[in-house]
Amino acid sequence: MTSARTVASPAAGRARSIVAALAVTQTVGYGTLYYAFAVFLTPLAADLHTSTTAITGTFTASVLASAVAAVPVGRWLDRHGGRALMTGGSLLGAVLLVAWSQVDSLWQLYAVQIGLGVAGAASLYEAAFAVIIAWHTPARRSAALLALTVVAGFASTIFLPLTGWLVDRHGWRTALLVLAVIQAVMTIPLHAAVIRAAPRHPANHTVAPPIRLRAVLTDRGFWLLAVAFTAHTAAIAVVTVHLVTALIGWGHRTTFAATAAGLFGVLSVTGRLVTTGLHRRYRLSRVVAGIFVVQGLAAAALPVAGRNPVAAITAVIGIGLGFGVGSIAKPILLADRYDTRRYATIASLLVVPMTIAKATAPLAAATLHTSSGSYAGVFTATATACIIAAIALLALQFSIGKAGRAS
Repeated sequence: MTSARTVASPAAGRARSIVAALAVTQTVGYGTLYYAFAVFLTPLAADLHTSTTAITGTFTASVLASAVAAVPVGRWLDRHGGRALMTGGSLLGAVLLVAWSQVDSLWQLYAVQIGLGVAGAASLYEAAFAVIIAWHTPARRSAALLALTVVAGFASTIFLPLTGWLVDRHGWRTALLVLAVIQAVMTIPLHAAVIRAAPRHPANHTVAPPIRLRAVLTDRGFWLLAVAFTAHTAAIAVVTVHLVTALIGWGHRTTFAATAAGLFGVLSVTGRLVTTGLHRRYRLSRVVAGIFVVQGLAAAALPVAGRNPVAAITAVIGIGLGFGVGSIAKPILLADRYDTRRYATIASLLVVPMTIAKATAPLAAATLHTSSGSYAGVFTATATACIIAAIALLALQFSIGKAGRAS
């Protein structure tokens, strides 16, 4: 007689291979399609004879394009899986990196960045999470998501200095061509060769029809999740964009400010490890809410303590511990609450407001800073957003809606 373990072994091996492959492709994809932009900002502005503000606008357009693509991408993932979509998205990303290396005007850069937003929606975290959720039972999801996000959390650590070196040695156009080759070689074959349709896990599937989106949208818990992760995304976006400038304004050297901001990469990985460890003993919504509260207190303290180097670093650590928590908590909370057969579509409904917040919150913060002449209001608003996110998650555990489960 063939044991259940023997039957499950090929699927388990495939699942591990998928996680390993996605860890590589997400690290490369985020490095080439997302983080590298910051290095190209100044040389692009100089060569295209425009301002860095105008160049930054193209990146905002890219982020908004990914929000527009989120829902159709989610529907595709639920119906067809991730293999073709993620392969195509990776290919599109490589082609557009080549096109980016040839731009001569601002409108061409806008076109390329909008396309990169679509490529990212099809091939980065949200698509990867959907594949992992489909392949793993609830007992194994946290470990799989942690493995993926811990590795991919080093994308900025790897690709920011690599891209900077390429630009310094060979110029931004050649640097983009090199990144295009890395993107093509390291992501397209892995997505095409490794990702397959997921098996039907009894824990993930039932004989009942999939949950209707109307039931999700009338579930109070869904809106609590939307408030929590949209508010938190806004807070993270503001800190990412404004921390260095704020620290310099408080009297620190540029090197100190950049080094402090550079801690976020390591801290995001640390936060994910802490969250996963605490999740084994406590309800996830409580763990994440607690981390968001720590972030809020640290952000509120930063304008007061930010002139002292030790106090500033301490506040940065408090903020940074929650930097990567949302990316691992959101898919787990959604998958635990709702039918995973509609996971990607439901997740995409959350991605839209989160992405809009990511694109617009830094601009709102810049406006607040300009009008007030101080970063105190900016970081107070950031702290408020973190506390709102924490309250929404704490309320989630008391919400048993259409999904029939608290989180």
